[in-house]
Amino acid sequence: MLPVKSNLFHISEAASSGAFRLKLSQYLTGGFFPLALAALFSFSPFLGASAGDCFAFNRSLGRGINLGNALDAPKEGDWGVVLQADYFKLIKEAGFNHIRLPVRWSAHAEAAAPYTIDPAFFDRVDWAIKHARANGLRVVLNMHHYEALEDSPDGESERFVSLWRQIAQHYSGEPEDLAFEIYNEPARKMDADKWNILFARALSVVRSSNPLRLVVVGPVGWNSIDQLQSLSLPRDKNLLVTVHYYQPFHFTHQGASWAGPESQKWLGTLWNGSAKEMESISTEFDKASIWAQVQGRPIYLGEFGAYEKADMHSRAQWTMAVAEQASKRDFSWAYWEFCSGFGAYDPEKKEWSAQILRALQAGGRTD
Repeated sequence: MLPVKSNLFHISEAASSGAFRLKLSQYLTGGFFPLALAALFSFSPFLGASAGDCFAFNRSLGRGINLGNALDAPKEGDWGVVLQADYFKLIKEAGFNHIRLPVRWSAHAEAAAPYTIDPAFFDRVDWAIKHARANGLRVVLNMHHYEALEDSPDGESERFVSLWRQIAQHYSGEPEDLAFEIYNEPARKMDADKWNILFARALSVVRSSNPLRLVVVGPVGWNSIDQLQSLSLPRDKNLLVTVHYYQPFHFTHQGASWAGPESQKWLGTLWNGSAKEMESISTEFDKASIWAQVQGRPIYLGEFGAYEKADMHSRAQWTMAVAEQASKRDFSWAYWEFCSGFGAYDPEKKEWSAQILRALQAGGRTD
């Protein structure tokens, strides 16, 4: 792990440290020259100043879980999940610090200007935030599955910005325990150039009503670690950078219908925690850590999980390894997800998956 003093990063201190020079040289000679070069020469204009706000918030997030397949479905319940009040209490009692709340805002807003969001849907999201807060859970509130935006970034950009204007204004009076994640996994026709411009526009709109709100942003390529170097960050000290991790994909998505017919061929793939498998996680997370420390930003691992068709023992081993490696590097994280296909909780049996929960608890932070 690279040197961090009280979780506040200063480029001069890190760059002069032997550990930083050694790690950077490993990347320069180990096939990651573009990443290392981009990290070394693409310093944020924010560097040199204390980033205490975003680092403190990242620490407070600690370990979390996604309430997925509920409010991010076309309609809540379409994908088999309807949020219940007792879910929040269960999550808190299991030792989690926050929830990530995926929301498909685009399905609940007018198609034409001014793109008004349905007040009843706002009420439902309010309800979830209220119950999270009542149970001492922080909330990362995002925009999820705006598929038309990814198919036509230019054509949908005004609606996207308008939705964020409404969301930001609606929650402008909320306490600081609520963070905004501007968009989940930009991909398809949303390339890095388009995403960097659109994110800056959305952030400007958010800042007009929420000047200090913690905002989460990730790179294109489905929040890929390999795309971090393409992410251009505005001058803003309250930004938290997110990445997602589902590697090896043929293990984590075996038998998943949305991954295509080839996913059926992956059934039976095991993950044993071998030295090579562990090294693969470490290498990826080291890349994210190098980038984050040079940029002076904390990392939020917003999603990771293995689908239910995988062997349970393998799922548990992989989950614990990912959570452990993330926590080791001071990444906050949120498991995907609570009670559906990747779920850590069985809503029918009304009990946690013991192996997955133990893996998350063992791999997570204890502070």
